[in-house]
Amino acid sequence: MNGGSDAAGRDVSIELDVARGFTIASRHSRGRLVRLGPALGRILDNHDYPPVIARLLAEAVTLTALLGSLLKEAGGQLTMQAQTERGIVDLLVCDFRDGVLRGYVRHDPERLAEMPAQPSLFALFGRGYLAITFDMATTGERYQGIVPLEGASLAEAAESYFGQSEQIPSLVRLAIDPGGRLAGGLLLQHLAEGEEGRERIHTRLDHPEWEHVHALGVTVSDAELVDPTLSAETLIWRLFHDEGEVRLTAPVQLSQGCRCDPEHFRDVIGRFPADERAAMADADGVIGVDCEFCSSHYRIGLDEFA
Repeated sequence: MNGGSDAAGRDVSIELDVARGFTIASRHSRGRLVRLGPALGRILDNHDYPPVIARLLAEAVTLTALLGSLLKEAGGQLTMQAQTERGIVDLLVCDFRDGVLRGYVRHDPERLAEMPAQPSLFALFGRGYLAITFDMATTGERYQGIVPLEGASLAEAAESYFGQSEQIPSLVRLAIDPGGRLAGGLLLQHLAEGEEGRERIHTRLDHPEWEHVHALGVTVSDAELVDPTLSAETLIWRLFHDEGEVRLTAPVQLSQGCRCDPEHFRDVIGRFPADERAAMADADGVIGVDCEFCSSHYRIGLDEFA
């Protein structure tokens, strides 16, 4: 939590780059609330994205923070990937590990320029799929679900993922402020009785408790989600103060970061035969490697493999 001031110069409490979990035991539901600020700005600043693509990535990073914060073990990773064959956006990738976020979008600028100012999700992706992967650190197990990329937004696509792949009724709300530098998200999910807190949960077919929680969750506004002066505790109380006990979990601090490693790149390149390495190099005998996530550029000389 950081200090700041409003337009009138008054001190305000600013809550950014934090994920907060909660459970509503009487309704067999759990939730996550995320707010992003500086971390999101650093991710967007790694590329000179046009506004519509920057907004798409901001939504994707917020969704990744919501889903990644479900992981309970240190070292676990959540990866979200949206991919198409002939879309204006042909690849979107974000991941989360121990509170560290990164993401990037690959798109066709020329085709995007022909689109209206606010193209639909289908206009950007066409027919594609959404893959969400949970990698567990302790067991080494991997859980992956893949669903068609459908709906009017990434939030709807994520709801479809949980409904089809995980059989978990879910509500996802994502909001980006007009300036594109603040983002907020809410995730609500129904838990089967007696399974509170498990990673993978299958629910009953009838769940009136969930209908009640869902009805409350949809009342949250975009302005509330991106208001950094509105604490997570206050917003959760606004939504669910009539539900008796609402248990809050410890906040998860979020940040931007990248795991690109020149030593790893050298190791990978070193596995190629010498003639193939030579073909990769420029006239100066240097192989250039770019990190799509953070836009870092590494120069690896052929002489390093002698």
